[in-house]
Amino acid sequence: MTDLTLNELEVAPPSVILQAARDFAGALAETPQFQAFEEAAERLRRDEAAQRAMQAYQARQQSLQMMLMLNAASAEEGAELKRLQQAFLAAPAVAAYLQAQEDLTAICRAAADLLSQHTGLSFAAACGPGCC
Repeated sequence: MTDLTLNELEVAPPSVILQAARDFAGALAETPQFQAFEEAAERLRRDEAAQRAMQAYQARQQSLQMMLMLNAASAEEGAELKRLQQAFLAAPAVAAYLQAQEDLTAICRAAADLLSQHTGLSFAAACGPGCC
């Protein structure tokens, strides 16, 4: 008879894995970084000036999309788009949101590194592009 060796992940029931994922998500949601991100996102949603600046930038970007893809936008159009983008990014609520997002991303990357170290699996590679 062959003595098979199974790792703990292979013998854990799905309910245990799901509970561990829920516990991890709960712990992440309790971090100051996550809470700051949630608060910054809410402030951004409520900031009418930032929302108007974002809409103006997005509308102009959308109207120039084809010209930008073809590298055919005029210098004036490019400058206008850049000005709208800078106006959006200069809004305090946007700056706070982007900083909170960066801080949350850093803690998520650190968590992914820890998961990878403890499991022997590359967590970031398993998530694919756009993760962390």
